[in-house]
Amino acid sequence: MVSTSNATRAFLIAALAGSVGMGSYAMTTDANAPGGGTNGEQGQTQAQTSEHGAPPAPFTTADQGACLTWDVAEDGSVTGFEQTDCATEHRFEVASRQDLAIYPTSEFGQDAPMPNPTRQAQLREELCGASTLRYLEGKYDPNGRYSIAPILPPAAAWEAGDRTMLCGLQETNRAGAQLLTTGRVAEEDQARTFAPGECVAIDGANNATVVDCGQPHQMEITSKVDLAPVFPDGTPSVEDQDKYLGDACTEAAHTYLGSEENLYQISLQPFWTTHQPASWEGGSHSVNCALVFSSPNGGFSELTGSATGGREALLIDGTPPPERPQRRPLRENQTPAASSAPASPAPEAAPEAAPETVQ
Repeated sequence: MVSTSNATRAFLIAALAGSVGMGSYAMTTDANAPGGGTNGEQGQTQAQTSEHGAPPAPFTTADQGACLTWDVAEDGSVTGFEQTDCATEHRFEVASRQDLAIYPTSEFGQDAPMPNPTRQAQLREELCGASTLRYLEGKYDPNGRYSIAPILPPAAAWEAGDRTMLCGLQETNRAGAQLLTTGRVAEEDQARTFAPGECVAIDGANNATVVDCGQPHQMEITSKVDLAPVFPDGTPSVEDQDKYLGDACTEAAHTYLGSEENLYQISLQPFWTTHQPASWEGGSHSVNCALVFSSPNGGFSELTGSATGGREALLIDGTPPPERPQRRPLRENQTPAASSAPASPAPEAAPEAAPETVQ
């Protein structure tokens, strides 16, 4: 088994951290789009000012702990905005409810325009950050899968005087679109991971994106490992994670490719991510095992094709994998194990007996 250098691992961790979206969200519903109701019921479609000048009804009754979902059309418009059970699929978990009408300036007065994206981002920092951390009792990984964001009323409700703003948590893709998720954030693993079999491209800005394996990429994911059961008594050091994952990710590579010999012949190297203490304590406990090829110039080489197809299906920086010298066959009852040695082009031999991979 081959591990990678600290510099190479830092490259990937930076890429994963760079993939975390922190965008805000202003409702783009039309005048007929429903707001959230209570207990899953749809609320009123548009805030109205009463004939007696009473404050307009808010576009949603959702409050702290509620989960929201909606449908998004091809043109980006939102319909079906409603509350739902957090155990079912949803797009947003409410951490706090803010009333911009009591903001200590006249910025959000009766005739004020809706905040632009820049101001929304500022409001996220000013009003949503601290309240969301309190809601999660401090258990939040800013480099994890969830981002903090505000939701503002639909344009028609804002114009009618509704100044409700919801602060909460969402998971987004690279384009900033909210993804469907299940469960409450405080009860979920916050680690941003990929699924086995996915191929991941890392661009010049360190953005990690899942692509078709036939497209250029740097990693092919072999497994997702939950480290929480492995280290139940506290925050593990990076060194302890490395020690465990060296064996686990080598075995995952063998299983993914069918045998240790297939890994040897394909010339790729097992790789894994780890968590710093702050991320672990913030709720991120899962990591990925992957296959990579360490570039002589640093970082990872460009891969095209899936390693599961063998040497004939894979290109490394545009050329087939390097030829491997024939080896003495391993005994059938011998299982190779991982080494924590620095990165090299490929393993020439494998030591013995690795522990089982955590699934």
